[in-house]
Amino acid sequence: MENHPVTIAVVGGTGAGKTTISNAILERVGSHNIAYIPHDAYYKDVEQIPFAQPGIRNFDHPDALDTSLLIEHIRQLQSNHPADIPVYDFTTYRRAHEMQRVEPQPIILVEGILTFVEPILRDLFDIKIFVDIDADIRFIRRLQRDIAERGRNVESVIDQYLTTVRPMHVQFVEPSRRYADVIIPEGGHNIVAIDMVADRIRSMLRERRKLA
Repeated sequence: MENHPVTIAVVGGTGAGKTTISNAILERVGSHNIAYIPHDAYYKDVEQIPFAQPGIRNFDHPDALDTSLLIEHIRQLQSNHPADIPVYDFTTYRRAHEMQRVEPQPIILVEGILTFVEPILRDLFDIKIFVDIDADIRFIRRLQRDIAERGRNVESVIDQYLTTVRPMHVQFVEPSRRYADVIIPEGGHNIVAIDMVADRIRSMLRERRKLA
């Protein structure tokens, strides 16, 4: 598998700093080397999201995501074929009509909350990273993001956090850390850990290019 891309997952709870870590990897390794895929892009339309209780959709359950399509797209990229990934509108909770073309690269980077839950998906990764940070910091970050970027109000964010986000984190996200090869505490503030991970990725990339 000389030309098989290095496939990496960055996983952690909401607001843990996954995007910060992913951006740091893109910067240090070179975005031109990386096919980046957010698992969040694979949310189903709101009508297909399971209910946590009557009238409340559970966006934090694995069944809310079209993970089988993500698996298909990763395999396409691993086989050196482009993938047209969904674009999700978090203000309408539906996929947009347009798609985003992702070209094959020597590195595939997938970021998500529930990416370690499905065994078939988990087995596609060469490096599995779990980003860990205190729950209160995660909640504050989610609150700020949902208000600023997704048009939410404070009450709705708090209700969702207590009803689905926290219970699903306890049930699915936190237990999945046992599958990680690397755990990064303090999220994007852990420069030493980020540099070590980036060095490892660059090393793997060099080795695979030598074999190509």
